[in-house]
Amino acid sequence: MVNGLFTEDERPTIMTALEKSVVFLTPDSIESVLRTATWLSTSWDLANMYLLECQANPLSPDAPEIVGLSEETTCYLGLDYLRNWRDDGFEDYLVHEAAHIFHNCRRVTLGLSETSTQKCLLTIDFSKRELFAYACEAYSRLLVLADSPKDRRAALSKHAEGPLPGKDAMNQQEYLDILAQAVIAKNGWKRILQACTPATKSRLTAAA
Repeated sequence: MVNGLFTEDERPTIMTALEKSVVFLTPDSIESVLRTATWLSTSWDLANMYLLECQANPLSPDAPEIVGLSEETTCYLGLDYLRNWRDDGFEDYLVHEAAHIFHNCRRVTLGLSETSTQKCLLTIDFSKRELFAYACEAYSRLLVLADSPKDRRAALSKHAEGPLPGKDAMNQQEYLDILAQAVIAKNGWKRILQACTPATKSRLTAAA
């Protein structure tokens, strides 16, 4: 994902930042994570995520059943991410949450140059942030599951049979359309990014 979305000179810096941004919720880390989280709502969600993965009662019966959460430039993952991994699945919560970090992290924070239109690592339309994350997640799995555009199209057809993710967070048909373009593109990551860039920026890019 990093190789597909960023220039060669930026990749080492971004990979180092991602390595520092990923935090697993474990018995050794949970207390410090909850104490240092910026928002109380984040602490609440993380506490419930940890309790559920420990098969304990959550703090509230309506606690969200999640295995990953991003806050600003930090990606939190429960150990269920590793326990429930499926080699033939289309889910990868690490990729999903890392995608959110890209639109949350300022370039200047990592010592990278900014422009008037590019202040974050990636400029993603606010309404398409979940679409971008879900598309990156699925595309990363399609690359693993299939070696050729033909096989990726077949894998995508299987995925399209459902169930699809993000029913309440994105337009699922748009999600499938973006992936259909990505699996046949030379750089599918760029195709996903282009589809989720704010409209005015997309038109300027196309004109250039």
